[in-house]
Amino acid sequence: MTVDTKPNPDVLAVHSIDEFVFSVPDLQQARHFYSSFGLDVREEAGALALYTHGHEHRWVRVVQGPVKRLLWVSLGVYEGDVARFERHLAEHDVTRCAPPAGADSNGLWLRGPDGVPLQLRVAAKSSPSTPGPREHAPVCRNEGRSVGRSKIKQVRPLYMSHILLFSADVDATSTFYMDVLGLRLSDKSGSVIAFLHTPHGSDHHLIALAKSNGPGYHHSAWCVPSIDAVGLGTQQMVQAGYEKGWGIGRHVLGSNYFRYVRDPWGSYAEYSYDIDFVDPGAPWPAADHPGEDSLYVWGPEVPADFVINHEVPTA
Repeated sequence: MTVDTKPNPDVLAVHSIDEFVFSVPDLQQARHFYSSFGLDVREEAGALALYTHGHEHRWVRVVQGPVKRLLWVSLGVYEGDVARFERHLAEHDVTRCAPPAGADSNGLWLRGPDGVPLQLRVAAKSSPSTPGPREHAPVCRNEGRSVGRSKIKQVRPLYMSHILLFSADVDATSTFYMDVLGLRLSDKSGSVIAFLHTPHGSDHHLIALAKSNGPGYHHSAWCVPSIDAVGLGTQQMVQAGYEKGWGIGRHVLGSNYFRYVRDPWGSYAEYSYDIDFVDPGAPWPAADHPGEDSLYVWGPEVPADFVINHEVPTA
């Protein structure tokens, strides 16, 4: 998964979500949720650090706070691009900011259009550089092919594929992420939702943006290797007490099979299988899609509260 050589030397763009940080009022509840989901949850400096089993990268930190709130997003850049980014930010009159409380001072700190602190820091590429694995059932050979229920193991995601953030202005925020941070548009649906990838190679979207009345964190998506893993993950979360969510289904934009599991604070963790991939430097046929194509091809009806941003006051 780690790529340290820049695939497109002339392209200035972030290459990964190095990590994102959010607060919740109950860390023990968060530990139970994410451990049940199949992540490697560790305590680090009084916070929870979310890893995938067998992977050295820390994807997320969850800190104690009075409410659930997105605090900042750290984006990975190549070392040779830091000075270029510094000039680029100045040319675009981007507002710089001090690191938030609890954040390190490394790299470049700035504010996005919604006021969310963003950090550009040198990091190894953690976004995928090849499509995710696709495991299929064996070919029929006059014997049963399903795993026995008695042999089921915990579903453990392989890596974080993407995050979806709320925005008060999807058009302005997506333009900022493209013009300032170098991401590219994969697909959109009007001014309601946009999906962005990195030209250094990533899944169909590294960051997605959804319309709301303010900033916030909607979900993180985690790659699993089969449709069975999506189903088994759904089952293990129901057994752990987390039956609310959406799916199983299949998206139009991104093409992946999904199950969203609702966490105790109204955001989601997604089991994602077989999402589209954009090779480094490859063109992608971005388009503006009708609303009915913005969510799913098949699956259950979207829950009424699925796109509610619980981090801002309701009207």
